[in-house]
Amino acid sequence: MQRIKKFAPYIVGAILTAFIAISLVVSRQESTTMDEQAHIPSGYSYVKYHDMRLNPEHPPLLKDLAGIPLQFLDVNFPTDDPQWTEGVNAQWYMGNTFLHTNDADAITFWSRFPIILVGALLGFFMFRWTREMAGTAAGLIALTLYAFNPNILGHSHYVTTDIGIAAFIFISFYYFVHFVKRPSWKNTLLAGIFLGIAQLTKFSAVMLFPMFGLIITIYAFAQKKPDNDPTPQWKYSLKKFFEYVLKYAVAVVICFILIWVLYVYNTISMPPEKLHDISNYVFSDKGAGKYAKAFVIYTSNIPVLKPLSEYFLGVFMVFIRVTGGNTFYFLGEVSNHASKAYFPVVYLIKETLPMLLLLLSGLLITIWQFAKHVAAAQGNILKKVWSVILNYLRTGVAQYSMIGFVLLYAYVSITGNLNIGFRHLFPILPFLYLLSAKKIFEFLRSLSTPTKKVAYAAFGVIMVWVILEPIIFFPSYMSYFNELVGGPKNGYQYVTDSNADWGQDLKRLRNWVAQYDSEHPDAPIDKIRVDYFGGSNPQYYFGDRYVSWHADLAPEAGWYAISAGFLQESTHKQKNPGDMSYDWILNYTPVTRVGDSIFVYYIPETPQL
Repeated sequence: MQRIKKFAPYIVGAILTAFIAISLVVSRQESTTMDEQAHIPSGYSYVKYHDMRLNPEHPPLLKDLAGIPLQFLDVNFPTDDPQWTEGVNAQWYMGNTFLHTNDADAITFWSRFPIILVGALLGFFMFRWTREMAGTAAGLIALTLYAFNPNILGHSHYVTTDIGIAAFIFISFYYFVHFVKRPSWKNTLLAGIFLGIAQLTKFSAVMLFPMFGLIITIYAFAQKKPDNDPTPQWKYSLKKFFEYVLKYAVAVVICFILIWVLYVYNTISMPPEKLHDISNYVFSDKGAGKYAKAFVIYTSNIPVLKPLSEYFLGVFMVFIRVTGGNTFYFLGEVSNHASKAYFPVVYLIKETLPMLLLLLSGLLITIWQFAKHVAAAQGNILKKVWSVILNYLRTGVAQYSMIGFVLLYAYVSITGNLNIGFRHLFPILPFLYLLSAKKIFEFLRSLSTPTKKVAYAAFGVIMVWVILEPIIFFPSYMSYFNELVGGPKNGYQYVTDSNADWGQDLKRLRNWVAQYDSEHPDAPIDKIRVDYFGGSNPQYYFGDRYVSWHADLAPEAGWYAISAGFLQESTHKQKNPGDMSYDWILNYTPVTRVGDSIFVYYIPETPQL
C-alpha cells in the first residue's frame, strides 16, 4: 500500500492525461452535436458582448468557459442579423449562421477544450474524495471507473451541461459534507462558493437547496451530546440545528452573490427590452406564466436586479420545458409521454457490464454489512435496527448524503417528463463509482488471506474489463451500449436521441463520401439526400451535392444518408392512411453505416409505393 501511495500522483496524472487525450482525439473526429449548435454561439456572445439573449434556459458558466478560447480565433459574429437584433429564441438560427459562416470545425474543437478540463477536474475530485473515505487504492479505482467509462468519454468533450453539472454537483457535495462535519466559517465559505458554481452550471442544481437543508437537519438531530454536557439532549440538538441553519443561510447568501456577479458580467450590455421580448414569447398570460412574466419584466427594469431577472427567467423556462416533454423513440415506440421504464432500462443497457457487476456487488456488501451490524447490536430486533441506523446517521453523513441524492435524482428523473438520454443521469454516476469502490475495498480488506487472494484476482479481472471497454469500442463512445444488447451497432434499435444519434457523425459521412468518390472516379456521388439530426449543416460539408430530405417526401432514385433517430421515429410512429414515412427504405440494404448513427443507401430506381 505504501508503494501505491508513493506512485499515486503519477498514476492519477497518467489516467487524467489519457482521459484528456482520448477526449481530444474523439472531439477532432466528431461534428457539432445538436445542443452544441445553441450553446457554442451563446458562449461566444456572452464573453464577447456580455449579452445573454441566446439560450437563457441554461446558466452561463459552462458557456462562458467554452466561449473564452473562441475570443482568440478570427471569427465573425452576425450582430447585424435581424435574428440577433429582433429575434426571440433565435439560438438555433444564430448557431447555424455563426458556425457555418466561419470555420465550424475549428470553432467546435476549441470551444470543447474547457469542457474536457472540467471533466478532468471531476476525475481529480473522484480520486480525492474516495481516497479520503476509503484509501488511495480505492481512490484510484473510482477514478478508473470514471475515466474509462465510454459514456463519460462520449460526452466529456461536448459543449453541453451534462459533464459540467455532474462535476460541480459532486464537488459541491464534497465541500458541503466537509462543512457538515466541521462547520467552520472557512468551510461555510467554500460550501457557499461551490453551491453557487453548481447553480451557475445547470438549473437542476436547485434541488441541492432542499437536499442540503435536509442533510443538516438529520445530522444535527442525530448527534449525541457529550457525556459531560449537562444540557438536555433536545436542547443540545436544537442548538446544533440552529448553528447549522445560520451558517447554511450564510452559504446560500454567498451562493447568490456569486450568481449575481457572474450574471452581471453576462448581462451588463443586454437591453432590458430583450428580457421583455423573451418573457412575452415564453410565458402565457394565464396561471403561473402570468406571474413569472410580470416578475421578469418588473425586475429587468431595475439595473441592480436585472442579473437576477435573467437568472430566474432561466429557472422558469426550465419548469416549462420539463412539463412540456419531448418526442422520443424507445423500445419500438414513438411517444411524447414519458415512460417510467425509460431511465432504468437505458441505464441497464448503457452502463458498462463491469460497472453493473461492481454496483451489484457493492449493494450486496452493504446489505451484508447492515445485517452483520444488526446482529451484533443489543436489544430486540427493532432496537437493534434503530441503533444501527442512528449510529450510521451520526457517522456516515457522506455516504447517506450521496445515497439520498442518488435516490432523489433517480426518482425525479423516472417520474419526470423528459426522456432525452442517459446523459441526464450523469450527476449520479460519480457517487455510484465512489460508493462502489469504497464498499468493495472495505469488503476485500475484511477477508482472510486465502479468500482475499481469490477475491483480489476476480476484482482485478473486472478492472481489466473496465479498462478494455473504451479500447474495444473506440471511438463509439457517445453511441455506446453494453454487450447485453450487442454494443453500439445495435443500440439504436432500443433507444435513440443523445443515447445513439446526436449528430456526431456528419464529418465522418463527409470523409466516407470523399473516399467513395476516390474509389469510384467514374461514378462519384453527385447528389446525396441527407436527413440529418444534429448541430452541423450538411450543406457546409457537401455544398451543391447536398439535397435536404425528410421522411414526408416521395422517394426517388439516388443516394440517401439518414440519421438513425429519424429512421426509427419514422418507421415506428403511428401513421394515418396515406402518411409518408421511411417504411419503403427498409426493403433495401444500406451500402454502409457511417459511425453508428448515419445509414447510407443507394436506390437504383424510383421505388413503387
